Amino acid sequence: MKNRFKEFLALHHNTELLQIGNVWNVQSAQVYDKLNFKAIGTSSAAVAATLGFADGEEMSFDDYLFVIKWIATSATAILSVDLEAGYGNTPEEISDNIIRLHSLGVAGINIEDSIVINGQRSIVDANEFAAKLKQVTRLLAKAGVEVFINLRSDSFLLGLPNALEDALTRTKLYQDTGVHGLFFPCITQIVDIEKITALSSLPVSVMCMPNLPDFKALQSAGVKRISSGNFLNSIIYQELENKVEKIISENSFASLFN
Repeated sequence: MKNRFKEFLALHHNTELLQIGNVWNVQSAQVYDKLNFKAIGTSSAAVAATLGFADGEEMSFDDYLFVIKWIATSATAILSVDLEAGYGNTPEEISDNIIRLHSLGVAGINIEDSIVINGQRSIVDANEFAAKLKQVTRLLAKAGVEVFINLRSDSFLLGLPNALEDALTRTKLYQDTGVHGLFFPCITQIVDIEKITALSSLPVSVMCMPNLPDFKALQSAGVKRISSGNFLNSIIYQELENKVEKIISENSFASLFN
């Protein structure tokens, strides 16, 4: 299977902002293919919901891998996978999972510095996580496996009181671990974004949020990649519920065709 790592890496260093289409099955991936997206990425939350699980590695990696396999087989866009916290405790387990993804043609992954225990998400120690990532990237290099690693840092997602300061500290640590990009979901203020992109030697990604500036402003602030997370998945199923309610209330399927 063709390794598209270099192609994916180059997209993060273009002047044009890279928009990733977030997918959860073959059907959603084919929508982005039809719209000529250059790259797609799985939303772990959306895939988990499709399989009846909560986000936070509640679904098994083998179940997740089954879905990823069919997306990879059917999609023509470059594929990245949201690997959450790695689906493993040790660098060896995490790198083995990445190698399995690579064998399916996956060009990139996201890996996050927070974990979910009993439904509660918390951020991990920055130094310990950086050390783990260094080991993961060394193991991948030893195996000759090239995968774009987008490191998701959850300072803003968790609403830490010192979110910007924490994110800047983590940026300094993480950009020297061998990863290829940094991702800060839930950051929305241009001034915060500009401070991070000015400090980072790696391309910075952000995610769809209600108060996120438009794409032109984000590009001017130094952002290289944007994604929609699981929001489209949620909206689609809310619309499904609304449609079914309308059918029931009208005792007719007519609204489906109007």
